[in-house]
Amino acid sequence: MQIELIKGHGSGNDFLIIDELTNGYSFSESERANLARLLCNRQSDLGADGILFVMKSDRARARMRVFNADGSEASMCGNGLRLVARVVCEQFGLTEAIIETMKANLKVSKQEDLIQDVQTYQVEISPVLFELKALPLNLNKPTLFNERIAELSEELRFTALAVPNPHLITIVETDQLQINIQRQLSEKVNGPNALFPDGVNVSFVKPLQTGSIYVRTFERGVGFTNACGTAMSASSVVSCLSGLNENEKVIDVYNNGGRVQCVVHEFEGKYSIDLIGNATYLYKASVMINLEDATFSLISREEFSEQETYKLLESEAGQFLEKML
Repeated sequence: MQIELIKGHGSGNDFLIIDELTNGYSFSESERANLARLLCNRQSDLGADGILFVMKSDRARARMRVFNADGSEASMCGNGLRLVARVVCEQFGLTEAIIETMKANLKVSKQEDLIQDVQTYQVEISPVLFELKALPLNLNKPTLFNERIAELSEELRFTALAVPNPHLITIVETDQLQINIQRQLSEKVNGPNALFPDGVNVSFVKPLQTGSIYVRTFERGVGFTNACGTAMSASSVVSCLSGLNENEKVIDVYNNGGRVQCVVHEFEGKYSIDLIGNATYLYKASVMINLEDATFSLISREEFSEQETYKLLESEAGQFLEKML
């Protein structure tokens, strides 16, 4: 089977994009998972954090499905949704659209560039759920906000929420970023454990200044990534609930892959987030795949020039973090 794809990234969180709208591809559920494990392998000619399948939808302009590098399916991906937003808006000549995801139909729109010539899109992140059963998290309480979990840490305080991916958020100091505790507890809650039977994304959040936070995430099914869109969105909500930032105001969210912006909305106790960031194409490629043998070969690869411009944003973010962390 020959497949055409695009590799792109949102804040360094990279994906292979397979467009089923125009190419007429059809995959079984097992084939989608196998494609992710095969093509996303970092030791291969491609490599990525996951695959974005852009599909037809009966309820929206298009449908997005996200498969992580380990073959598991994610219910939502904010960085990936920006890339899908770009694919759909450019394909149909739109500036905004509705994209169907696993749990919700979400609004996406083209925005002014974060910096010149960096393609920028805004995507809606919702629903936001605080009930522990939504993650799920097995504790004898309905919600968890800024509280200790004895099994994980005697010092750190955690907040749990689903957006709709499950997230465990803790606000930390710089020295807590520099030790190995995040990896240790992330691997614990994403292996066999009694707390999180389905695993969870774990984010350490460092306040920088009013209106700015740094987020580092261990992503379920992937490991440490340059950025996780839903984690940055969830972290922004937690920063507002903690009084570090305010609803309806732009929050600059820094990550190891650059910078995005989040705006937290609250109405009658219900939350949503606008996630604004880059949707950068790296290259387009043609591959020949043999799923029976779990092999593929690269037929052609054509680089885009967009990454050179994105590096300016990445450098700007890195210099700011050097001063603040």
